[in-house]
Amino acid sequence: MEHANQELVSEVVAPLPSNSNWQALKDAIRGTEADYTKIDLKRAIFLLAVPMILELVMESTFAVVDIFFVGKLGPSAVATVGLTETYLFLLYSLAMGLATAVTAIIARRVGEKKMEDAGIAAVQSIFLSVLCSIPFAIAGIFFAKDLLAIMGADAWGIEHGYRFTRWMLGGNVVIVLLFVINAIFRGAGDAAIAMRVLWIANGINILLDPLLIFGWGPIPAFGIEGAGIATTTGRGIAVLIQLWTLLQGGKHIRVSFSQIYWDVKIVLNIVRTSLGGVGQMIVAMTSWIFLMRILASVSNEAVAGATIAVRLMMFTLMPAWGLSNAAATLVGQNLGAGHPERAESSVWRIGFYNMIFLIFVSVVYFTWNESLVDIFTDDARVIAIGGEWIRILSYSYLVYGWWMVSSQAFNGAGDTNTPTKINLVFFWFIQIPLSYYLAITLDWQHSGVFWGVFISETSVGLFTLWLFSRGGWKAVKV
Repeated sequence: MEHANQELVSEVVAPLPSNSNWQALKDAIRGTEADYTKIDLKRAIFLLAVPMILELVMESTFAVVDIFFVGKLGPSAVATVGLTETYLFLLYSLAMGLATAVTAIIARRVGEKKMEDAGIAAVQSIFLSVLCSIPFAIAGIFFAKDLLAIMGADAWGIEHGYRFTRWMLGGNVVIVLLFVINAIFRGAGDAAIAMRVLWIANGINILLDPLLIFGWGPIPAFGIEGAGIATTTGRGIAVLIQLWTLLQGGKHIRVSFSQIYWDVKIVLNIVRTSLGGVGQMIVAMTSWIFLMRILASVSNEAVAGATIAVRLMMFTLMPAWGLSNAAATLVGQNLGAGHPERAESSVWRIGFYNMIFLIFVSVVYFTWNESLVDIFTDDARVIAIGGEWIRILSYSYLVYGWWMVSSQAFNGAGDTNTPTKINLVFFWFIQIPLSYYLAITLDWQHSGVFWGVFISETSVGLFTLWLFSRGGWKAVKV
């Protein structure tokens, strides 16, 4: 750890020459065949982090644009999106958990220079993605109204908003595949490909959103259903591009037709590694479901305000998640290549960069919280509630950035069980009871939920960073 921190100081003091920065930026966006286990560590971080950041910035841009257009339909429409996302969060937990395992396994195989094994693992992960999506598709197609009613949706949401829920859950296979195939590219070091795919997907979404929600010319106005159609269409086209690119071959990974078969041994290894990732996501996402249920019992405006605040949070956290994803790839590949100290050094450096960025975001949140929410709604109550949560978030972002990087370091090493156990304690046993106590028992209402989140997530960030510093993740085998 001391060696890693010394390297970090020297890295900050001695940046790359300016004349090489432009070439590095072009390489990052175009993609490069560089070996991330051997090149200069700062350059490796830059080449991976830039496309990962741009990928996720586009994703979060769509989330903000989407809620901007849906917000024109009123608080009930925004609340419907928020309640639907509570179920999508369960889907995301499976997709992200599987993607976490896939990134770790692909990165380890690439670091070991076992490219044939990397391609076969990629195929098995795609098969698993399709299987995971089936239950959610059935639930969304046949039980959309019931699912919204369970979460406390109002009459408008149940009678009209269910169409959005049906599209999002019924067509969820494209969401899962988009997550997992991009995880394949990222684990292999082809972050530029993952970036371009997501830009295409969300570019289509942004163009279709206003067109299908409000209508134009011969195209009818589908209302909130149009948002679901636009998202499913954009992501479906992106998945087709992903599959074609995998078969054609990226800079670091390619799948051949001879590798397209079911391999039970590899599938079981992916499942075993992904259980921890799925577990940590399920814990975090179900915690969010409980929080939304508490907010729904307070008011519809509380749900709408929280939904807008979370979209804004997603937007500003995407660069930080991009950096964190770079840490996962570097940890996995360098452990595979037998360089654990280099893996650790990459995490401390990326964590430092994350901290600096999120301090800046915190200042923006603290200063202009209600002004940011005001962009998406003209409801004074929703603006006040959303602005309050953004202000409270500003107090914890510094620690939150370190939590993101250290958690991804565990995941990149294949140690997905440790973050699961941490999340279980801090989210289920602390966050949910504390939020309920403050919001309902003490009658702080929505403010109680927001402060419960602040206390629990600040605590989990500090604890995860401390545990990472102990170094047990270096001995994990995948």
